[in-house]
Amino acid sequence: MCGRYAASRGPEDLKEVFEIEKTELEEAWAPDYNIAPTKEVYVVLDRPLKGAADPRPVRQLRKLKWGLVPAWSASPDGAARMINARAETVHEKPSFSRAFAARRCVMPADGYYEWVTGAQERDLEVEGRRKRARKQPYFVTPADGSVFAMAGIYEFWRDRTLPDDHPRAWWATCSVLTTEAETTPLASVPDDGPRALADIHPRMPLMLTPDRWDSWLDPTRTDVEELRALLTPPPPGLLRAYPVPTAVSNVRNNGPELLTELEGPEEGTLF
Repeated sequence: MCGRYAASRGPEDLKEVFEIEKTELEEAWAPDYNIAPTKEVYVVLDRPLKGAADPRPVRQLRKLKWGLVPAWSASPDGAARMINARAETVHEKPSFSRAFAARRCVMPADGYYEWVTGAQERDLEVEGRRKRARKQPYFVTPADGSVFAMAGIYEFWRDRTLPDDHPRAWWATCSVLTTEAETTPLASVPDDGPRALADIHPRMPLMLTPDRWDSWLDPTRTDVEELRALLTPPPPGLLRAYPVPTAVSNVRNNGPELLTELEGPEEGTLF
């Protein structure tokens, strides 16, 4: 899954990387090193400009809320549970299928955080007492320092309890597509760390390589099978993972220090 990520690239940088034509940022941009569900995030999408005479899709940088609310939903209460959509089934799930067919986006990131899970959990002996070990967070990022372009979908939801002219009458929300985590060796790992992403967690965000950005964002593409063909995982060996401070586990912590590469897991953590 993907439940936390970092995005520090500014609008000018993203504009160059994704060839963005239009930005709609109402307030000053700031890097976010600890993006959590329900936060507002920046996404890249192709969509005609509202009120424009020209109906052609325009590449835009927009701010959406992370946690998709289907257009047919009675309320947005389940948004925090809709942050991920499985790439294998996104085309057939009622909550995601319409967005997948017509409203796709790229969610730019530096990388994502993941914590060890499952069978790796164990108790530690601390001063004669059993204590549950903290999970060690890892940061997964492109080995070459390029942008981690996560495949996403977005949706619009109308809050019928508010009048048409209310600024919060419409919600624009999004979800990250996930795929099976790589089992091939990572580009680099600490000596005592996991050897592959699947050793940390069985799922990962689906990273789109640049050759697929245009096709994925094109809203005129609606053939489900053609779209599904774009959701193959990237070639192995593009990513690296390293342990980071456990401070990232608290969503209130936010700063570049969360990306500090540790030589090994912190004391009292797993791995």
